[in-house]
Amino acid sequence: MDKYERFKIKDYRYWSVYIHENQGYLGRCVIWCRRENAEDLAEATPREREELFRVIKELRAAAAKAFRADWFNYAFLGNDKRHLHGHFIPRYGSVRKFGSVTFKDEHWGHNYRTDHAFEISARLLDRIRETLKAAIERP
Repeated sequence: MDKYERFKIKDYRYWSVYIHENQGYLGRCVIWCRRENAEDLAEATPREREELFRVIKELRAAAAKAFRADWFNYAFLGNDKRHLHGHFIPRYGSVRKFGSVTFKDEHWGHNYRTDHAFEISARLLDRIRETLKAAIERP
């Protein structure tokens, strides 16, 4: 995960939170288990599970405060990277503007879908990361 250090929002004891490079859903993050041999959510230790729920609650509150997110999706898939991690996906019932970009949740009320063509500048990605980080640190 060293190449992702610039995306880090916060380290916890058992988990790290990173802003996802694809912000098709404003505030989308990856929650990464810090244990090296962790692969499956069902194998998470009791302490990892307990802290995971704390991480999710903090992210929910931060995304609601920072971007007025209306709903939240969580996905623990493990298809591409066989390491225990989850995707935190804020959902929006109406358009949100952040910086000079308009974010529209085209699939509101349905399963999320990643638009692989959605791109924002590295500078805006850093602003989104810093905004979430500040909202977590100062609830």
